[in-house]
Amino acid sequence: MTKALEPVITQDKLPSTTRVVIIGGGIVGACAALTLAERNIPVVLLEKGHIAGEQSSRNLGWIRKTSRHAHDVPMAQAADRLWAKMPERIGRDLGYKQCGIMFLSPTEESLCVHEDWLKSVDDLSLDSRLLSTSEIDQQVPGGKGKWAGGVYTPSDGIAEPAIATSAIANAAIKKGAVMVQHCAVRTLSRSAGKVSGVVTEKGEIQCDQALLAGGAWSRRFLGNLGVSLPTLPLILSVLRTKPMDGPTDIAVGGPDFSFRKHKDGGFIITQRGGLDAPIILDHLLIGSRYMNQLGANRRQLRVKLGKPFLDDLKLPRRWHAGSRSPFERIRTMDPKVNPVLNQEAITNLCNAWPIFEQAEIEEAWAGWMDITPDSMPVIDRIEAVPGLAIATGFSGHGFGTGPAAGQLAADIVSEEPSIIDPDPYRFDRL
Repeated sequence: MTKALEPVITQDKLPSTTRVVIIGGGIVGACAALTLAERNIPVVLLEKGHIAGEQSSRNLGWIRKTSRHAHDVPMAQAADRLWAKMPERIGRDLGYKQCGIMFLSPTEESLCVHEDWLKSVDDLSLDSRLLSTSEIDQQVPGGKGKWAGGVYTPSDGIAEPAIATSAIANAAIKKGAVMVQHCAVRTLSRSAGKVSGVVTEKGEIQCDQALLAGGAWSRRFLGNLGVSLPTLPLILSVLRTKPMDGPTDIAVGGPDFSFRKHKDGGFIITQRGGLDAPIILDHLLIGSRYMNQLGANRRQLRVKLGKPFLDDLKLPRRWHAGSRSPFERIRTMDPKVNPVLNQEAITNLCNAWPIFEQAEIEEAWAGWMDITPDSMPVIDRIEAVPGLAIATGFSGHGFGTGPAAGQLAADIVSEEPSIIDPDPYRFDRL
């Protein structure tokens, strides 16, 4: 985990009752809590570990519309507006900048993918455009790579994950939300078939509704309720350099590297063409649903069978309200960094932009991402469990849309008009 993560000071006492309980203290849960608190709706957020301790602080900080599914772009556009207003809304700078995001294509074939994407979003009023080789050199000078072209969206941007979720959570607390850390939710309690409370390791809270925003843990929580959510894990390794000169403030993604400027003057770098894919039991249970993704991305995946499989088997998939849950056994999912992937990222980046030969690594970390079969999240009510809504399965790109996704989830539980059309995020599509 990045050592720069800002803490959140929360209370230890568990309230006896509230209107909405949010399960999970990532950016989506924090933004939902902020929205509900601003609407004067009593809300309690419960986090098994510490707020923003997992993927919400471990991602790259990119806020992009580029290369998203066309039906996911409206949420990214809504998120742009919310990110821009967030400093005034919470009284804190989150490092948000519309510095632009660029994706590079080494071949004409890969450039065609960007051309097809641009056609798919032609009616969405984006400022995205194709770049020629010379335009790439102008925008990101000093490069030695050979590019067929690229796609660039000037209005895309970045924010700082080590700050954002914590600051949003603190703002929600100031506006009336209650948050309790180191308090795992074991299960739900029901009355007449409907959610009437949540059972935690510290006791029960009565509530009218629950919102599950548990990230990679959501599948296991729902499974204990008899609800199957198809998600599989991938692990992204990341590094941050010490402050250094760089070629641009634009965030750049190549086929086997990416980089973006960090607020302290260093760069956040990853091997964009390499992800660890630890095999667990769920691959045997639901892996067939991912055959299309596997075919398209098989070269990116570094498949591993070993300790993660055994560790996963040790965690229960069924438990009672009075027994210790998996969420108490592992407070924070903290996968090991893959130094091979990080070294590949540095090597590949130096070959493309030699200025990165001066880079010195300040820190490295890894994050556990929950991937759905179509790489789209689920933000919806669960009909089989009246009173329960979920906002999860963001497939490694939830930070950028977090403010809009959290508000959409809050709209659903508070029965307010939705910030965007929720139809693309239905649970029943899976």
